[in-house]
Amino acid sequence: MPRPTALSSKDLEFRLESHPSWNLEQGKLHRAFEFKSFVEAFGFMSQIAILAEKMDHHPEWSNVYNRVEVFLTTHDAEGISELDFELAAHMDRLAP
Repeated sequence: MPRPTALSSKDLEFRLESHPSWNLEQGKLHRAFEFKSFVEAFGFMSQIAILAEKMDHHPEWSNVYNRVEVFLTTHDAEGISELDFELAAHMDRLAP
């Protein structure tokens, strides 16, 4: 499998238009999710963990009660790549 490459700033802006819930923060793709309960937040993280492992692309995230904060970047590419947007799309589909 070829190594991922970082998106250009123009490509990044274009991709962000189709992911309005995500923004750039600290040079990474960012979104905060809120769920009805800790169990729902943890269930979301568990589902994403399985997908992330299959993709071999893991999020930087934290969980406090019903909130999950996510930062996505591709360390090998030293920036945001197509992999980050693919994982973001999975998260968007599974989030309430």
